[in-house]
Amino acid sequence: MSPSRVVVRFGDALSAKCTSLSNQTEGMGWESPYEGVDLTGGVTFLDFKIDSVPAWELEPICYVNSRDGGQCQEVLPVTVYKMPDSVSLRQNSTTVKEGEQFAIQCDIVNVAPARNLAALWHKGNKILNSETFDESSPSPVSKSSVLTLTAHRDDDGAEIWCEAKLNLWPGEQGPAMMRSMSHRVTVLYPPTYTKAGNETLEMTVGENMTLNCNAKGNPPPSYRWEFPQFTKEWHDKEEVIEPILTLPFELPGVYTCTAYSNQGNVTKYFNISEAPRSRTTFGIMVGVGVAVGVLLLIAGAYFVTPNGTFSFNKGGYQPGTPSGPV
Repeated sequence: MSPSRVVVRFGDALSAKCTSLSNQTEGMGWESPYEGVDLTGGVTFLDFKIDSVPAWELEPICYVNSRDGGQCQEVLPVTVYKMPDSVSLRQNSTTVKEGEQFAIQCDIVNVAPARNLAALWHKGNKILNSETFDESSPSPVSKSSVLTLTAHRDDDGAEIWCEAKLNLWPGEQGPAMMRSMSHRVTVLYPPTYTKAGNETLEMTVGENMTLNCNAKGNPPPSYRWEFPQFTKEWHDKEEVIEPILTLPFELPGVYTCTAYSNQGNVTKYFNISEAPRSRTTFGIMVGVGVAVGVLLLIAGAYFVTPNGTFSFNKGGYQPGTPSGPV
């Protein structure tokens, strides 16, 4: 039989050749309700043709009659297929919250044979799931596949799509495929700081400081700043709503930033202190004073005698006593 099996689309032409390898062949024929071929004598091969396949199930049989009265026969396997009329997606809600489960349904309309059908779920270039169907009917039917997922922020903006795949031929010849339109997932989630954790900074007086409170969320968050008491009056006059704050350092304190949306809020603290180099002059003055005090204590202990004299040599000097001849 050539070919050994036939895959044909409904309504297309079909052809095959049956060949007898026996030298005792009396005649050959094709038995089929569609375009059957009567017994033909004196041949060793016989063609079978249908200009337009009219049925979903065909089992043409080639038979060979031998001279001794025997007969052999073989069925030509025929698969009649039809691509889906459509492949589409349905979802009850187009927007989901992080952590919630949601389902997307893929509807495959009028496809045959469904026993060869697979529904493949894709997210971008990744296959999430594959489903096959237990269907005995060779004629067109409609099938649905449901994908259930738990929403995650990484899925926000991802494209999910469904592919209807008819596995009809051997692997090297490839399957017939039809895909749906892509469905873009929208996931709502609370703000999260791009740079996590509170921050401690040391600044020099007058130096510009930059505080980064940038956060990611869906919907995008708004921002609210709270300042130390000494700058509160000045900043209360103007609302600060930007995620990144740049201003000159005045005095130490804690700056508080809150990123918030209808999905939640998160707060970050910036502990700002004066850098050591800003205190260098005062430190030197204190150090010098301490050093002078220590030296005076040492000098007093060494040069002052118990009776109140200043002793620089063995003789010494006593108050009210002449130091020598006048």
